[in-house]
Amino acid sequence: MTTLHFANWPPGLPHHIDVPAQSLAQNLSQTAARLPDKVAIHYYGRAITYRELAADVDRIAAWLQAQGVARGDRVLLYAQNAPQWVIGYYAILRADAAVIPVNPMNRQAELEHLARDTGARVAIVGSELVDHITPLVTGGHLDHILAAAYADMAHPSADEPLPAGLGGLTDTTATGPGVTPWSAAIAQDLTPAPHLAGPDDLAVIPYSSGTTGNPKGCVHRHRTVQATVHAYVRWSPFTEEDTLLAVMPYFHVTGMQNSMNAPICAGSTLVLMTRWDRDLAARLIARHRVTMFRSITTMVIDILNAPDFASYDLSSLTSMGGGGAAMPEAIAARLKSETGLEFIEGYGMSETIAATHINPPHAPKMQCLGIPLFDVDARVLDVDTGAELGPNQPGEIVMHGPQVFEGYWRNDAATRDAFLTLDGKRFFKTGDIGYYDEGGYFFMTDRIKRMINASGYKVWPAEVEALMHHHPDIAEACVIGAPDPRRGETVKAYVVKRAASQNVTEESIIQWCHATMAAYKCPRQIVFVDALPKSGTGKVQWRALAEAEAAAAEQTDA
Repeated sequence: MTTLHFANWPPGLPHHIDVPAQSLAQNLSQTAARLPDKVAIHYYGRAITYRELAADVDRIAAWLQAQGVARGDRVLLYAQNAPQWVIGYYAILRADAAVIPVNPMNRQAELEHLARDTGARVAIVGSELVDHITPLVTGGHLDHILAAAYADMAHPSADEPLPAGLGGLTDTTATGPGVTPWSAAIAQDLTPAPHLAGPDDLAVIPYSSGTTGNPKGCVHRHRTVQATVHAYVRWSPFTEEDTLLAVMPYFHVTGMQNSMNAPICAGSTLVLMTRWDRDLAARLIARHRVTMFRSITTMVIDILNAPDFASYDLSSLTSMGGGGAAMPEAIAARLKSETGLEFIEGYGMSETIAATHINPPHAPKMQCLGIPLFDVDARVLDVDTGAELGPNQPGEIVMHGPQVFEGYWRNDAATRDAFLTLDGKRFFKTGDIGYYDEGGYFFMTDRIKRMINASGYKVWPAEVEALMHHHPDIAEACVIGAPDPRRGETVKAYVVKRAASQNVTEESIIQWCHATMAAYKCPRQIVFVDALPKSGTGKVQWRALAEAEAAAAEQTDA
């Protein structure tokens, strides 16, 4: 274990923190008891206090229990950022169940896999998404859908309009088998049973893909989620005086932890946006005197490139940071010049319920993962021998820490493959190649895992290939990441047509993909080939295609 990072540890912080042995639901109830009249959420002209937030959590938790949700059950949460997402999340936990966060870009095939794999029988759903999930009720995968319209919790006369297509919706406009409007559940004004879940109960199971076609659930109990929450609270730090602009998606563990759970634990105020809009974001920062802005790189680029950037009042901001993709050095320098702020980068994944590393706020480095957080033992191992490496020697990053997941949901083989034992401790193998320097700062150089990073969205080629193989005209498909000047990488597919389907076009396959899977996973380029390169054992040599793509890109740049 390296201790080099302690030389760059934030002043005044201990190396170890004690995490409360309680459920996440108790974090909210304690904040509501301490600060009942403080604004918890500003949402398109509406201010929601912690008292109001906690009361709605209890009502929805009781409704869930009335539908049969019990301790240890799983509930799908399929919606965009909105107060109902926050209420639904904490209501599921208050009902002693576990949250299955679902990307709102997912569609029927992806939803069916999540419902089957988790055994969830109930889903909390944004009203605009109900049509995508009601087939799961008729198909026998779900019993109940609670439909929430975001406009119902915005102020009707606000000068901050909801994103296009959402302003006119109410929860009563969402109909279908098994659907209950959110307002009807609230109106029942039920009281939940006593809260029983503790640190070792299931809390959140985010899904992350890997080397197989279907996503895998990362099992997190309250204690692992709490470890990251309290690390963020101390490291950032979050206080009752802070107001945070919440723009990162809550279904993703980074947004869930650093833009919801940590500020709620600390009693901060959230200024919540359903979708990114740079001009609205700037107005909200000025109006609510936002102090903290957590985002992804592309949002920062977008706001800096705004034609009206000079008119933005960002003077209230005291910290900016995020993750998902490395911040380009030129953009970080411009941000520093324009705002005086450093962009604090971090590193984590679904398996660690967000950050294991963050740059120290007083001494950050650019394009750097940061240093290990409280009680994280991060090491670098030789990929071939497994030997532990020293400074500036690239290898696989492995981690032991209080936020590391228990394993993959009902997938013992994948769990065994994901861990190794060192010095009597269980380490998670990240699949990321990196190194640490003499100051204990970690840097990433490559990935063992076959992953595409498109604007911070993680796309797993095996999952996209598995979905594409359902296309009746595709015999084989191989998906790779192609360099893209804006997104970093984009999805490209090499396709072998079925013999009887020679008239299929690139456009028709792309359209089919958009109807079948989340938009960010969809190939933007299709290349038809007679055959895919294969090894002697018949395995598709995706790396050969990826290397040829990279070489062609270098040739073009030259």
